[in-house]
Amino acid sequence: MPPSHHALTVRLPPAASAPALAAALTAAAGLWWPARRRPRLWTQDVPAPPGSAAAARRRAVETGRPLAPGHRLRAVLLRYTGGERPKGGGPVATADGERQEGVGDLVLTADGDALDARSLWLVARVLRGELAPDAVTPLDGPLPPDLGAGGAARRWAAALAVTVGRYEGAASVRVAVPVPALGRPPYALGALDGYAVFAADLSPGRTVGELLATPLRPPVGDGPPPLGLVDRGPADGEDGVTAHPCPRPPYARTYLTGAVGPLTALPPDPGAVPVPVGQVERVRARLADVSPTTPLSALDPLDAAQRAARLALGTTAPAAPTAPRRIEALFAEQAAARPDAPALTCGDATLSYARLDDRARELADGLYALGVRPGDLVGLCLPRSADLVAAMLAVLRAGAAYVPLDPEHPAELRERTARDAGVRLTVEDPARLTGHPPRPAEEAASPSAPAYVIHTSGSTGRPKGVLVPHANVVALVEATRGDFGLGPGDTWTCFHSAAFDFSVWEIWGPLLTGGRLVVVDHWTARSPEDFRALLVRERVSVLSQTPSAFTQLAAADRAEAARGSALAVRLVVLGGEPLDARPLLDWFDRHPEDRCRLVNMYGITETTVHVTAGAVTRGQALSGSRSVGRPLPGWSVRVVDAHGRPVPPGAPGEIVVGGAGVALGYLHRPELTAARFVPDPRGPGRLYRSGDLGRLLPDGSLEHLGRIDDQVKVRGFRVEPGEIRHVLLEDPAVAAAAVTVTGGDGDAASVRIDAYVVPAPGAGEDTGPVRERAARLLPPHMAPTTVTALPALPLTANGKLDPARLPAPGEPRPPRTPPTAATLRKAAGTGGPADPAVPASLSPGPAGPAAALAAIWQEVLGVEAVGPEDDFWDLGGNSLYAIRIAALARERGLPGVPLRQLYLTPTLGALSEALAVPPDAASSGSAPASGA
Repeated sequence: MPPSHHALTVRLPPAASAPALAAALTAAAGLWWPARRRPRLWTQDVPAPPGSAAAARRRAVETGRPLAPGHRLRAVLLRYTGGERPKGGGPVATADGERQEGVGDLVLTADGDALDARSLWLVARVLRGELAPDAVTPLDGPLPPDLGAGGAARRWAAALAVTVGRYEGAASVRVAVPVPALGRPPYALGALDGYAVFAADLSPGRTVGELLATPLRPPVGDGPPPLGLVDRGPADGEDGVTAHPCPRPPYARTYLTGAVGPLTALPPDPGAVPVPVGQVERVRARLADVSPTTPLSALDPLDAAQRAARLALGTTAPAAPTAPRRIEALFAEQAAARPDAPALTCGDATLSYARLDDRARELADGLYALGVRPGDLVGLCLPRSADLVAAMLAVLRAGAAYVPLDPEHPAELRERTARDAGVRLTVEDPARLTGHPPRPAEEAASPSAPAYVIHTSGSTGRPKGVLVPHANVVALVEATRGDFGLGPGDTWTCFHSAAFDFSVWEIWGPLLTGGRLVVVDHWTARSPEDFRALLVRERVSVLSQTPSAFTQLAAADRAEAARGSALAVRLVVLGGEPLDARPLLDWFDRHPEDRCRLVNMYGITETTVHVTAGAVTRGQALSGSRSVGRPLPGWSVRVVDAHGRPVPPGAPGEIVVGGAGVALGYLHRPELTAARFVPDPRGPGRLYRSGDLGRLLPDGSLEHLGRIDDQVKVRGFRVEPGEIRHVLLEDPAVAAAAVTVTGGDGDAASVRIDAYVVPAPGAGEDTGPVRERAARLLPPHMAPTTVTALPALPLTANGKLDPARLPAPGEPRPPRTPPTAATLRKAAGTGGPADPAVPASLSPGPAGPAAALAAIWQEVLGVEAVGPEDDFWDLGGNSLYAIRIAALARERGLPGVPLRQLYLTPTLGALSEALAVPPDAASSGSAPASGA
């Protein structure tokens, strides 16, 4: 791909005159080209010496100006006058006393599609009188490129490909390379030289010799590469001649090369990662020095100093290193210092630090009486309550580690998790732990002992239990205490499930800094309006939320703020899933940054909840920043390639975490632990290979770019599709299975998990039982939205699943009695008698709200029709969708739809009937234990 235009600046001797140049140009052009649009000489006087900054700026303007459409060549004579010429003529006197007579520059600008670099130099030689015009022969080009030539350019292309491959994490890189025309006559004129493509294969195992043997290929029809070399041309470096190969770079990243001058990088397009020339030159030198059998992986663009700088960039030293501590020891210090201060609020009851300490001691005695000893694992299957927090403290006091089992998860899943962990016992009723004698005094356990085990999704179908020690949790609190200003004046909320590691931060953050913890019950956590009311009522100052939940809370806050109830929140910590900062502008309008600080934190269960922290500002919201901030004090972040080497600045790679937060490993999974928790090759300690893709920016902040593998986040939870597939394959009715995760695009509620199964012989095609079994064994956020039966899974030629050929998933459940437009008209009394399948409350008029409610269901759930017997959850509903339905119902003048009511009456007909009766009757009864 030639430049759109290129130029030469030719310094003319004092004897050169404009009329002579014009005559020479006219004569030559008459020989070379037809009469139409022949070039002419333009002259301009520049009132400055030729060596001045003003003259340089004028030359730059002229060389950068493109040609008019249809023109091959433009010739401009710049005559430097240095000021007013004396009366009567004579030489020009410059400001510095230099006397110059008629010194000028001839600027020749050519259309790259008409004249190549060698042709433009031939024109300059003719106009300088060095070559006769009739010695030059115009040709119609282009000629075929000499793909065997261009050895120097090929080596530059190889070095450029290797370096760019490191920046982009690419296994193949295409570079446009300038090559001479094959058999070109010495004085031929035209666009004859060409470009070829150097397609570098950078796959693992490739060698230097294989790379350098890569043949040049003619350009293909899919457009030029975004990366290319441009030859400076033969004139660069000649006496009095300066080449300007491409004032407007033809590629997103353009580099100038040639026999004269070093490699030069032109400014890249916005969004293109700039690749420093020095690193390309380093790789090129290595290509010339190493053996052809050297692996490409040995070619590192960074030198030792640059690698050290990258490691330092992602490391934040602790502000004040302290000895490791245990969680219950720090809590005991708070209880001793402030025994009467409020520690925990749940509902209408508040426990002081002393009372919570006593309750934990009582439960610890009971654990000992039931056989729990230091080092044991204890399952906690308790709802969010004061007893849950007390039981956690009790387990730690007993020297054991707690394993949270969410009571809202299916019973079979909880049993599997408990068996995998090998718990000594599971606490479901704290009353069993009361009334026991005090346990004997024991030596204090080590801070490096496990404090808890939280399970995350696993690709083999078996959740992975992560062992996290006490010291890590204490280090997390200490790393954030100063910057976040955490202390006794704060009130926090425990909003998330104990089986989600965000809860570790929410619970121990306040209790180890003297603050108060407010436990949010199940139903309040699922109603943004009720949750906001709790924040106002309890004067909550520190709030932790996933972006999905915070979006719903912000909407409720917008509606309620106009009524005068103000939040006391001063710090919002966002984490658990990627943050799209753009919707936060509305929040900033009501809660300016100087009154409420928003912090985005990236974290992993295996590195103790949080790794980085970055303030979210209005400016970042406007720009849509993806930054997750810098590492916490004591944590480190590296971004590495497949060989564990730090990648160049701004380049993508795997996020690897070291420092104070790295967990002990996976419970009962030594092989997996060895693969993911690896020794630090540059010092003591271990690193955790996260499997996340990211890049470190020059300021040390991290951008999170998603997953390297197929793991996804669903409502803040890590989900391995392989685990869902494994559960499906355990079903005797399933012979083969595939799982896809679609949707999202910044909308966490729209993420859907679709399963495809091949029924086992004799099993039939009814997938209802398959889906119901999966729902019993998987947490709600992992249960497939649909299960579609197929005669066979589509495969690629290599025998792997071909997701592109999977059909659209089936309906979550076919609507049983979809109300048509005619049916609704009849029910409204405008088209005949009402359809007996539709209750009276389905009327869109005064008789009931169900027709409008059905329209809201269709809009939110994305289904075409909804009948009175259709179940919200079977149609793909989840708690986020339920919140949206409630908000839309209020906006359209319908009664509120409490999430609790959706559990009690999940069908459209039953819900409509419930909403038509007094609220106290609608809310009676007990809610089932399963969650959304």
